[in-house]
This record gives sequence, structure tokens and C-alpha cells, in this order.
Amino acid sequence: MKIGKYEFTDKAQADSKIEALGEEHNHTIVKLGYIVLEQSEIDEEGDIVSEPILSDKCHVDVMWIGLKDHPYGWKSYSVDLSSNGMHSFLGVDYTENKM
Repeated sequence: MKIGKYEFTDKAQADSKIEALGEEHNHTIVKLGYIVLEQSEIDEEGDIVSEPILSDKCHVDVMWIGLKDHPYGWKSYSVDLSSNGMHSFLGVDYTENKM
């Protein structure tokens, strides 16, 4: 088992890559979407001081089963983090199991 973290241009591109894997795969896919890069700021009265900043990329995490490298067409969208990032698969450390 290996974990890959990916940034796609948009949701349509992410969905297309996922659909191309076919219906009969045993990988675990988590669509994170446009993740929050910076939280919004809210004052003491509950008013929004600044809006959150979202990524302009659509993020997807995948736990690959039985693969030693990224599937065809996925590697160019992979990102290499030094931590688990905003999402992790229960009990599995990304940094020890990255693709």
C-alpha cells in the first residue's frame, strides 16, 4: 500500500482521472476538493474580517493497493509533502508510505 497526494487543475480533471481507473479497482480515493490554505479571520463580535483563501487546485488523496508507482497519467499531478497534510488515512502515515 502506498499513498499519493495530487493537485488537479479542476474538479472535472480530477473526476476524469478517477473514472479512468475503472469501476473494478480496490484503491481508496478521497476527494478533498479546493482546500483551505488560510482560515478566515473572525473578530470578537463574530464578523468576518477576512475571507478564507482556497487553493485554486482540486486535491485528491489516494491509498494505492498493489502499485509501486503512480498509475499512468497521475505522476505529473502528484505533490510531495513533508507531513500528512490536511488529511490522513486512519493509522497510516503518509510520510512513511508515500508513493
